[in-house]
Amino acid sequence: MAHYNGRSYSELTKGGFFLGLALFVVGAGSELVGHAVFGSLPQWENTLLFALTLLGFAIGFASPFVFGIVMPLLE
Repeated sequence: MAHYNGRSYSELTKGGFFLGLALFVVGAGSELVGHAVFGSLPQWENTLLFALTLLGFAIGFASPFVFGIVMPLLE
């Protein structure tokens, strides 16, 4: 197995998952708190928070597969 000076695949997997989890929590939590505190939010904020939630879900779901399974097999 080749040795790289950069980060290992396990660190990339964990970091990508936790980045996705953080984006998801910020997007979903901000949307829930924003609606609870302010009632209705402007449409651009709803779109931004929804996109943040989807992006966080996609990154958190894909990161373990890409960096944990696919990349080590391609090495």
